[in-house]
Amino acid sequence: MAGTMEKLAFFLLCAAALMEGFMAKPLPYDYSASVECLAEPLEPHYGGGVIVNPDFNSGLQGWSSFGYGRVAEGASVATGNRYAAAVNRTRPYHSVSQKVYLQNDTHYTLSAWFQVSDGSAAAVRAVVKTSDDFVHVGGVVAKPGCWSMLKGGLTSGKAGRAELYFESNATVDIWVDSVSLKPFSKEEWAAHRTESTRATRRKTVKLQATDSAGNPLQGAEVSVENVRTSFPLGAAMSGEILHNAAYQQWFTSRFTVTTFENEMKWYSTEPAPGREDYTVADAMLALAKQHGIGVRGHNVFWDDPKQQPRWVQSLPYTELLAAASRRIRSFVSRYAGQLIAWDVVNENLHFSFFERQFGWDASTAFYAAARLLDAGSSLMFMNDFNTLEQPGDMAAVPGRYVDRLKQIIASYPENGAGMAIGLEGHFTTPNIPYMRAALDSMSTVGIPVWLTEVDVAGGPMQAQHLEEVLREAYAHPAVQGVILWSAWHAQGCYVMCLTDNNFKNLPQGDVVDRLLAEWRTAAQTGTTDAQGYFQAEVAHGEYKVTVSHPSLNTSLSQSVTVELGSGNHFFIQA
Repeated sequence: MAGTMEKLAFFLLCAAALMEGFMAKPLPYDYSASVECLAEPLEPHYGGGVIVNPDFNSGLQGWSSFGYGRVAEGASVATGNRYAAAVNRTRPYHSVSQKVYLQNDTHYTLSAWFQVSDGSAAAVRAVVKTSDDFVHVGGVVAKPGCWSMLKGGLTSGKAGRAELYFESNATVDIWVDSVSLKPFSKEEWAAHRTESTRATRRKTVKLQATDSAGNPLQGAEVSVENVRTSFPLGAAMSGEILHNAAYQQWFTSRFTVTTFENEMKWYSTEPAPGREDYTVADAMLALAKQHGIGVRGHNVFWDDPKQQPRWVQSLPYTELLAAASRRIRSFVSRYAGQLIAWDVVNENLHFSFFERQFGWDASTAFYAAARLLDAGSSLMFMNDFNTLEQPGDMAAVPGRYVDRLKQIIASYPENGAGMAIGLEGHFTTPNIPYMRAALDSMSTVGIPVWLTEVDVAGGPMQAQHLEEVLREAYAHPAVQGVILWSAWHAQGCYVMCLTDNNFKNLPQGDVVDRLLAEWRTAAQTGTTDAQGYFQAEVAHGEYKVTVSHPSLNTSLSQSVTVELGSGNHFFIQA
């Protein structure tokens, strides 16, 4: 009898999953997230999706213990809110869990809320156990006394049974609430992306042509020509571009922003103590300026011990302090007002060379100094890897990133001005649902987000994976720019090349060119109506609008800038 009931329950679970996937009208994607620790958890997204009893209002129905752990019901004293508690934990995997049925070739978005019973904060991972793997799908730093949101996701490669559970190396009790696992077909996912792209990157504008007296010009011929697209898509540049005309032509005809791969790094500009040489960086900057390409300053410092100039690595405290002070003054002062951004301390989530030497607030002091030395409009980036790429890297989950960012801003309040989020984006096989979820979380900070070093591991799917990453980034409302980590070298690129050595596109380069063309509005022409209006849907950017009419002695041209926050009504007056 027990076996029959188990089979029936599993059948109903599968049926619920399939019904969820075949809804006549798919739910919109929920971009909401939280990086704050709240007194009570919010309601589960999508009513829990395929999760049974997601808010534990029916006790532990649908849930069980994982790894022979012990699970108990809990309730808030203040509000009566109910949750599950994994108690008396002695193993990382002692947890609450729920069995689910995953559909084939389907994206899943996950969210859940966590609190630890007492003591200090603890890293908690969400894991989906399939028939042949344990898949990390997100992580969060859970704290005592308040609830933290984990948002993540995965793509199911095949249909089958699975089990969602949570793990932590800390042995504290883990409280869980408001769990959601929502499937979306890839067609639904792409539809959400298209909808977001139209809302975020495009606008329908009304152009009204009038004569010098303000009277509408009916029947005027109007052409709208794109001059420059607002969304910055660029690529890293190597010093080899200075002596290669083909590289220059290929690069400058495509990109509007760049990062020098190595040429501004400390080990490149000061290979020996006091022997500074900015010759290559200066020449590359001059080339970029000549073609209207914005440059990111990469990087002032790198927190990885292995990436210091050799002569720096063993300096005693006082000499290191003097060398670091000379470095930041020399580098930032030299290029102040000429760059669009600075990576002030690179990868200080994963490494801590300067913190170990100078104290916990070393990075914070560097950001404050950089802002004083370049008080202009340049953005000051925290730049690190795996926040988008690896949900299992607890050093870089969105909560860790945001906590570090807030630490920098709080200690020196002036650092809040012009701070930005740099997410490197070195992908193997991209977890697209997790990427979107992580961007959702990072967007809540309310400052610019860039993908700063995007590449994808080689293989037959490299170009397809690159396109997925770029489309996801472009469609997300939080993302304000993308840099590809694809600097060309004759001997080969770091991970991903866009061209061969004759500057003929590889498949990855074809992806980039295709997206550049798609995201750039093609020239449009038409005729004004009785009120002098011509309507067009265009990507954000700068446009040359030309109006011709029999009553005008000559055609009239005017520059129009279309942005997210601007209006959509433009007057073209003779």
